[in-house]
Amino acid sequence: MSNELVWNRPEPPSKPSPTPLSRELIVNAAIRLADEGGLDEVSLRKVAAALNAGPMRLYGYIETKDELLDLMVDEVYGEITPPDPSADWRTGLRHVAHAVRAAAKRHEWFIDLLGGRPHQGPNSLAHIEATLATVGFDDIDQALSAVGAVMAYVYGAVRNEITELRAERSTGMTEEQWQRANGPYMQRMLATGRFPMLAKVMYEGSDGDHARAFDDGLDYVLDGIAVRHGI
Repeated sequence: MSNELVWNRPEPPSKPSPTPLSRELIVNAAIRLADEGGLDEVSLRKVAAALNAGPMRLYGYIETKDELLDLMVDEVYGEITPPDPSADWRTGLRHVAHAVRAAAKRHEWFIDLLGGRPHQGPNSLAHIEATLATVGFDDIDQALSAVGAVMAYVYGAVRNEITELRAERSTGMTEEQWQRANGPYMQRMLATGRFPMLAKVMYEGSDGDHARAFDDGLDYVLDGIAVRHGI
């Protein structure tokens, strides 16, 4: 196994074959599998089968599944348009937040691979660079903290949204149907008077609109950054 990162490792020379291969073809096939069935459907064996190639051929391009996942994440980062360089910090960060959410809704597995150590692919690095640049703070630690706060919110909010979608698919019940099924139990619990705030949520809260809720939560984070820095 090579000690060189996949980003620095050249592809093997092309050879005449009835089934051409490249990293791009491999990554795109893996993304299709993940989009259709989740990350559990992604393995070098299944990707090879999708490309009508022997699994051993893939090892010239991808050495491990982790490398394949890194390449998949970087491919999705390439779909995320950067903010307008002339945009103010708030508009720029709002653009990034919505663009990441949109990418995760197209590729639900994407959110499962975000967080932790930064990704190092070229598209990932370009995304981080553009996001930090849109903040424009002279102090890089302050810029990192502001971006980190926004992205922590985005990851959490989008993960909750996608988890709900997965629950609907696995149970066959929409959120509205689930609430109706559990309504009698919740009404009994709220009638005890022990949960006044939850009662307000149930009886006075607005219907769940993911887009509006996402925007509202994002505004809280952006307002906090504005107050902290007096901007």
